[in-house]
Amino acid sequence: MRSVKGLMQSLFLFIFKSILLGVGLAMDAFSVSMANGLQNPGMSRKRMLGIAGTFAGFQFLMPVIGWICVHTISERFTAFQKMVPWIAFFLLIFIGGKMVLEGIKGTEEIEEEIRISKSELIVQGIATSIDALSVGFTIASYSAAQAFTASLLIAVTTLVICAAGVRIGRYFGMRLAGRASILGGVILIAIGCKILFGGGF
Repeated sequence: MRSVKGLMQSLFLFIFKSILLGVGLAMDAFSVSMANGLQNPGMSRKRMLGIAGTFAGFQFLMPVIGWICVHTISERFTAFQKMVPWIAFFLLIFIGGKMVLEGIKGTEEIEEEIRISKSELIVQGIATSIDALSVGFTIASYSAAQAFTASLLIAVTTLVICAAGVRIGRYFGMRLAGRASILGGVILIAIGCKILFGGGF
């Protein structure tokens, strides 16, 4: 009985830690999801799920890659980590600046909603999840199955949080009209600066 109880407690702790890690990693993805909702408040539910799913997919992939790197090329991976904030910064500044410029063009053009492209969404996904490579160190002691499960729980948590972010962005985007794109771009730029100057995600 004690062994079963101990196993259940360990399982609960594992799930709890993974979800908590997912919440922490998803915060910037949540903000970017909200910015996307601001930019395109009339998007369909399918599109909303696609955005949230993209962020969730990258948040799953990056910890797995990080875990693999720790168990294979740890020295090179440690050196690459120093570049992570700069990569995320430039990617978000690029996308955010583009959104701001599109917003400044004028309300007449903005009235036709700006749909974020697949390539831009992928760039956002990479920028907001690249720091999750570091999770490879956090879960380095896990087995391959445990690392996969933890990454899956992180992804599910991210999916839920980002779906909420898009919905919030849509709500306010419908009320801000043409200014929504500018605000969304400013949010992305602010996140990029936070990542670079604030010590990460």
